[in-house]
Amino acid sequence: MLLSQDLKGLLESRRKPLSAGDWLLHQGEMQSYFYYLHHGVVRAVYHSDQGVERVKEFYFSGECCFLYLNWLTATPADYSLQALAAGEVSEVPLSFLDAAENQDCKMQLLVQQLIYKEKKEQMLLLNTPEQRYRYIQSQFPGWESQLTQRDLASYIGITPVSLSRIRQRLNKG
Repeated sequence: MLLSQDLKGLLESRRKPLSAGDWLLHQGEMQSYFYYLHHGVVRAVYHSDQGVERVKEFYFSGECCFLYLNWLTATPADYSLQALAAGEVSEVPLSFLDAAENQDCKMQLLVQQLIYKEKKEQMLLLNTPEQRYRYIQSQFPGWESQLTQRDLASYIGITPVSLSRIRQRLNKG
């Protein structure tokens, strides 16, 4: 995403450290900010009443972390945003994206997100678990070194045990 001078200045003035395990947003809260991730790893995660976690997505350095649907519909967060690794973020009011002079930035974010979501949907719907894993390896090669097996398995819709079996099978071949 191309950053406007206004956004670059805002990001620099709002930098703050992030520790592993820190919560940026809790499920059910209203979202007021987006977070620009300077470095570290953040996940969007759903916690069911039965204690099951489902990872929606991961955010890495240089990405904006926020829940697009909840932003666009002004609804409470369906997911929590949690740091998986220490890093640094800038907290920017979502109202920044509503300002007339920032509509190019907003459009870039929306187009980028649409492309990402379409690719993810394709990956999940059209592939076997092994093909999904191989897709992650080819499209996001750094993920395996930055994510736990549990988080990676959750993202591709399988159990950690299934992921372990896929890895074993691929390493034998």
